[in-house]
Amino acid sequence: MILITQDLMASDEGVARAAAILRAGGLVAMPTETVYGLAGDARNGTAVAQIFAAKARPTFNPLIAHVTGLEMAETLAVFDDRARAVAAALWPGALTLVLPLRSDAGLSPLVTAGLSTVAIRCPAHPVAQALLRAFGGPLAAPSANPSGRVSPTRADHVRAGLTGRIDAVLDGGPCTVGVESTILGLDGAPTLLRPGGVPLEALEAMLGPICMGGDAHKPNAPGQLASHYAPEAGVRLAVTAPQADEVWVGFGPGCKGAALSLSPGGDLIEAAAALFQTLRDADALAGPGGRIAFAPVPESGLGRAINDRLRRAAAPRN
Repeated sequence: MILITQDLMASDEGVARAAAILRAGGLVAMPTETVYGLAGDARNGTAVAQIFAAKARPTFNPLIAHVTGLEMAETLAVFDDRARAVAAALWPGALTLVLPLRSDAGLSPLVTAGLSTVAIRCPAHPVAQALLRAFGGPLAAPSANPSGRVSPTRADHVRAGLTGRIDAVLDGGPCTVGVESTILGLDGAPTLLRPGGVPLEALEAMLGPICMGGDAHKPNAPGQLASHYAPEAGVRLAVTAPQADEVWVGFGPGCKGAALSLSPGGDLIEAAAALFQTLRDADALAGPGGRIAFAPVPESGLGRAINDRLRRAAAPRN
């Protein structure tokens, strides 16, 4: 079924309309500080199933439940003192916690992919918070794009990928962080399940050494599939001498001749915010059958999240 996708502005009226659509079991793309999320009522199995259908997302890949804050989060998951301390320090923000699922959470099993844990985030974007408050419950919200493709950081990106498949796009302007949330497992030893908008170093300063985790074959959190964030063009990484037929994307001041740059000054915050738009721009320049080459990006701070996305973009396609 083809839907008429409404364009909603981030006004009181637009937020109220979006909340009404969600209460009726519809889907709304909402802005967050990381990327746009495709929101549906996390307690409505039909709505959650429609998220998977709209994205053509495999149902073994769990979703993140978005909440207004710790009070709502504790109705969904079991928090210990450690998890509460992390949430108090870093929420609202670009951090998702994976915690034991409460038996009375009431979430659709599709949100957790049938697992005994749940991924929860409290977004910092004021429009996302306004929508969560107006709706009055948790919203399941993966990135608002066809599964495996480049994540959306502007409302136009959502429209290009999902018009006709969802009910509305709530336009809150460009996303400021530009890469998805960091996912931290706290259902046992602290484990980094996905690098993202909160650097690993910030988590280690609070928790000490953190294990590395994530399984592309049996994901327990989003963003673990080997091939993800993929443009149409092929992608090559850590390239200092591009080939003549490649669109070279630079990083830092040493990339003279690059067609595009994540950050001419080598700023990782700027690079993260620009990553997905730059992938789209490079894909357009490369054209059908083209190739994109990315200059090296440091594997530290937000560079860890940038490189994670680029490695998945460059992975063999399914």
